[in-house]
Amino acid sequence: MTEAADRVFRNAEVHTLGEPDETHEAVAVRDGRVVRVDSEYEIEFLTGVDTDVVDCGGGVLLPGFIDAHTHMEVVGRRLVHADLGAADDRETALELLREAPGEEWVLGYGYDESTWPSGAYLTREELDAVADDRPVVAFREDLHTASVNSVVLERYGDELPESGVAREDGGPTGVVREDAAEFLRTETAPGREETRELVAAARDFAHERGVTGVHDMVRHSDAPAAYRSLAVDDELDLRVRLYYWADHLDAVAETGLTTNHGGEYLEVGGVKTYTDGSLGAGTAKLAESYADREGTGEWVVPPAELESVVERVEALGMQLAVHAIGDEAVAETLAALPDDPSARHRVEHAELLPGEPSELEGVVASMQPNFLRWAREGGLYEDRLGAERTAASNRFADVIEADVPLAFGSDCMPLDPLYGVQQTITAPEPGQRLGVTEALQAYTSGAAYAGFAEDRFGTVEPGKRADFVVLADSPWSVDDDAIADIDVAMTVVDGEIVYEA
Repeated sequence: MTEAADRVFRNAEVHTLGEPDETHEAVAVRDGRVVRVDSEYEIEFLTGVDTDVVDCGGGVLLPGFIDAHTHMEVVGRRLVHADLGAADDRETALELLREAPGEEWVLGYGYDESTWPSGAYLTREELDAVADDRPVVAFREDLHTASVNSVVLERYGDELPESGVAREDGGPTGVVREDAAEFLRTETAPGREETRELVAAARDFAHERGVTGVHDMVRHSDAPAAYRSLAVDDELDLRVRLYYWADHLDAVAETGLTTNHGGEYLEVGGVKTYTDGSLGAGTAKLAESYADREGTGEWVVPPAELESVVERVEALGMQLAVHAIGDEAVAETLAALPDDPSARHRVEHAELLPGEPSELEGVVASMQPNFLRWAREGGLYEDRLGAERTAASNRFADVIEADVPLAFGSDCMPLDPLYGVQQTITAPEPGQRLGVTEALQAYTSGAAYAGFAEDRFGTVEPGKRADFVVLADSPWSVDDDAIADIDVAMTVVDGEIVYEA
């Protein structure tokens, strides 16, 4: 006699999101794994006296979303401090900063001036008006730029890298970039106890959006310790894959960290490094000059240094995740990465490619569909790159056509898979535009592949871990412009319901 299931999810439109995507009515789970996906009639034979039967209310059940590139501590900071991503103009951003909690610092995260009527960074004078007795830091959404008040400039003037402090008429404007912005992110970093609270808040936020796993890029953070603390207390309830920044390489080597080592909820991913900056900061490294300013951007990690990092990481046998946004940066990254498809080295972002997507052969393209909001008419990309290069940015469809593995993440801009799916479904250019199934697969099986986990997650199939999201409506049925507004009805990790609307 067949053993009964621990839990059955019924009254659902189940999409396996495999190849091909199959549709069923119910799923049976035992010991945290899928044991059968079938019609309700067939699943009924696995329903015993002690089986917990969950009614999905006619919703759409999919594999849980995996965010292949995010920063959970930053997500937590936005939840606790001023969330400037909610500001439609600079006046609202400044008001949010005035209302921000905290006695020692005034902190805000996620402002995007490219969406404001003024289109300009926040200035020292504006932040002086928020507070002139405490340091004020407003981090731009990409974290490559921040705006500060005079208190910050006076307190840290000798410590901020001079190259990162913007000046006008001889004086600092209050805008800092790259190493200077990173210095302030580290200076304002929370302690271990607070980090655990931030990570837990980010975990809950992720669950509310159907996210069951994340690839977290960590630097100068207590997030790894916070995750381990939650895991020890059986409170993590999220699949976390950690990528340690290259400036932690000595510690990674000394402690013997190994790619794919860990438990069901927390594992080592690999080593992450920069090459260039960001388009928002004007520091992404381009082959040709920017459209709205002089120069071609800058190296955060120059090619020679990148080669050294690659050599060290390869010697450790670990996976590499290389931030490369501009076409020049992507070209140097591809030249530096070992020719070893089995290592699944990753190019993070790849917003502007140096040639055809086929040049990405042998690596994983870890990209962010939500960035397409800047590719719309009159958007940030058009300002920075001009119309022609904007049309050639974020070529998700072309990447898939070239048989390059595609993984979607958010970079927490924002952490919301359905928002990202909508962006690529409605993309302005054919080379950027995916169908619903392809977009969802990049956020499920594609992200699982990027983390060597396609045998465990990413599809709803027997033997896979029971990580699901149940949507209130079908992304195949609603208007394309309404996909981001679909409610998440339920999120399931390892067969356990971790969020229910």
